Amino acid sequence: MADYTTIDDPSAYFQVVLHSSNGSATITNDGNSDLQPDFIWSKARGQAYNHGLYDSTRGVTKFLSSNTDTDETTASSGFDLTSFNTDGFSTGNNQFNTICGNTTYVAWQWKANGGTTSSDTNGSITSTVQADTTAGFSIVSFTGNGTDGATVGHGLGVIPAMAIFKCRDTDNTDWRVYHQSISPTNAVSLNSTGAEYGASGVFGGTFTSTLLKVENDTGANRNTSPMIAYCFSEVQGYSKFGSYVGNGSGTSDGTFNGPMVYTGFKPAWVMVKASSASSGDGWNIFDNKRGPINYNQNKLYADSSAAESGAVYDAVDFLSNGFKIRTGRGGANTSGRTYIYMAFAENPFVTSTGIPTTAR
Repeated sequence: MADYTTIDDPSAYFQVVLHSSNGSATITNDGNSDLQPDFIWSKARGQAYNHGLYDSTRGVTKFLSSNTDTDETTASSGFDLTSFNTDGFSTGNNQFNTICGNTTYVAWQWKANGGTTSSDTNGSITSTVQADTTAGFSIVSFTGNGTDGATVGHGLGVIPAMAIFKCRDTDNTDWRVYHQSISPTNAVSLNSTGAEYGASGVFGGTFTSTLLKVENDTGANRNTSPMIAYCFSEVQGYSKFGSYVGNGSGTSDGTFNGPMVYTGFKPAWVMVKASSASSGDGWNIFDNKRGPINYNQNKLYADSSAAESGAVYDAVDFLSNGFKIRTGRGGANTSGRTYIYMAFAENPFVTSTGIPTTAR
């Protein structure tokens, strides 16, 4: 874990907002702090629209979709996302695209460096980086060179726990996810339900406090292609990237007793994926706005355009110090299967001044 002081107000760096839009709209965040987002991940809740991933390094008109292997889309000016604001964002007048249309939406938002980037020459490939080292998040843009053993500066100053890569200009290239709980040369695909893979190596081993390590892989280091990587390190009371083993405990009468996963904070957002085997349920995403009470059963999938689903037999509880799995299904709790997760906080379990958080 990175040696950081506990973040007492996670809403200064990460927020979830729900909104609806039938045209142009300005969406205002409602956390404790104002948040100007630099990375927005948006999904329609009631329609099978693609996910939309936007960032302030690439600019408001460009987005990628986590559920597809297609290249970057550039929207017409005034459509989709139109600005990153000091306390939220604005959308355009496209009725039927990923971030604006006749349905309700959720937007997951992270702060980096207000769109200000710098050149990082630490690696064999020069990168363009905007980083928030307090919150352990950086957006890394670089051009791949298609060689094994390439390195790329990430700007965090500590070892990343997780990084999500995408080739921007070529179809049929999967998203690559590096996670500290799987083999450091392997990956899982954000747009796939499959298990970890990498017989010939996707990554070049454990990342360092300054460098990402990538092999000659189309999803992580395609020759001459523009690449994007979202990098995260663990921060006490704010973020956690780990794994757990399922126990399969769950019956149709609603008595679900899956693993309790300790994070050190009350979660605002959790994403879970089976890593040791393929699971038809893919990447399960839960948050505290779509599921404000336990059982939290309102689920979206990073690898699917499907609308939000919810069932009493497929849920999690958000606790004051972590989350508890409330299902026996394959997406989050098959007995003996390993799952990786990514989690961000609503409140730390105990603040730096000793104030405890309360359970839901």
